[in-house]
Amino acid sequence: MDRIAVVTGGSKGIGLSTVRTLRAEGARVVVASRKSSADLDALAGPGLVHLPVDLTDPAAPATVVAHAVDVFGGLDVLVNNAGGPPPGVSLPRFSFLPLTDDDWREMFEFNLFSAVRACGAAIPVMVERGGGAIVNVSSAVARQPGAVNVDYSAAKAAMTNLDQGPLRGVRPAGRARRHRLPGTGAHPVVDRRGRRRRRPRCRLRLRPRGRHGAGRPGGDGAAPGRLLDPQEVADVIALLASPRSASTTGADVLVDGGFHKGVQCPPPEVR
Repeated sequence: MDRIAVVTGGSKGIGLSTVRTLRAEGARVVVASRKSSADLDALAGPGLVHLPVDLTDPAAPATVVAHAVDVFGGLDVLVNNAGGPPPGVSLPRFSFLPLTDDDWREMFEFNLFSAVRACGAAIPVMVERGGGAIVNVSSAVARQPGAVNVDYSAAKAAMTNLDQGPLRGVRPAGRARRHRLPGTGAHPVVDRRGRRRRRPRCRLRLRPRGRHGAGRPGGDGAAPGRLLDPQEVADVIALLASPRSASTTGADVLVDGGFHKGVQCPPPEVR
């Protein structure tokens, strides 16, 4: 994969696994995150650049894209992975009522607007190079929200709507443009005792068969009965970013161990 990629939130978890996978496939990568990590530093080399930025700064996404152009000469792949609690915020939040306008604004700045701005900066560069791929990492709660972290759920639902709506129709003059815009379900929901985990970001705790498992009242029926590994999500991201997924566009790809169930009708325009 001789491509140039930007991965936001790439210092740990799904983002780090994505960076490692893209590098292994031959891509040159700019990683955007507030801080680096020992694992990210271990990948250091001529094909990897870390740019320390706060993506809640409205100017940061464009700075990251410009840096990719300056260092590597362009941009072919954008992975909007950064998300979760904004800087200085702790989740979970167990009630809707205490949330202020600032709480909502901070959550949307980090989980939606940073991706919107990154897309806005990346698309003209990709169009100039003849095409590209954008992968937006969403959450299980975008489809199945609950009573906890309602602001986060709303921000991720908005990202899914963005994927399926305005971005899906982006076309450069005279040439079809490929957008891969999946929402992954790799998100911690409950632990094996049915309690909500304190770190709702990279992994999904699935109830094993047994006391709380599938086939019993309250079991979620997810298939693996284990934690999803971030690498399992990274592998799908790498596939969507590659030429092998050239015809996959505007797709909502679930990597959730079977957490979501149901039959979805295709959009009206493709029925």
